[in-house]
Amino acid sequence: MKKKLTNKQKMFCKEYLKDLNATQAAIRAGYSKKTAEVIGFENLRKPKINEQIQKEMDKRSERIKINADDVLEGILKVRDNAMQVTDIMESNEKGERVKIAEDMIDRNAALKASELLGKHLKLFTDKIELNGTLEVKDNLTDKELAEKIKLLQSKIKG
Repeated sequence: MKKKLTNKQKMFCKEYLKDLNATQAAIRAGYSKKTAEVIGFENLRKPKINEQIQKEMDKRSERIKINADDVLEGILKVRDNAMQVTDIMESNEKGERVKIAEDMIDRNAALKASELLGKHLKLFTDKIELNGTLEVKDNLTDKELAEKIKLLQSKIKG
């Protein structure tokens, strides 16, 4: 017997797609404000809810005829256009327009587009993904365990 989503869970899925904020989606779906953060987090960990969110995202992509490739192509176009070089002109003492320098059309747009592409490629992240196991002896005190964790963190940071 397949377990179906509750009405609140279905509403959570629809609300989550609005801003990808689990806490706000939980509140808008009718969960208590006091527990919304926890409920939102828990909901995102449930396979049935994840399946439903993915289905809704796929439907939306099909409906608006856009996918990740389209987004990336758009970012590349913005970056390429923004990085075009333009001449900086100035009038000389005779009133003639002369080129004094070259510059990008829009440095801020070029930087933002490059940043988005870098994030997509995971070139710089705020989180570190670790794979493996940590062997901890059962007889470690809290202090010893904390020291071991600090040591490992210092090794990660380099």
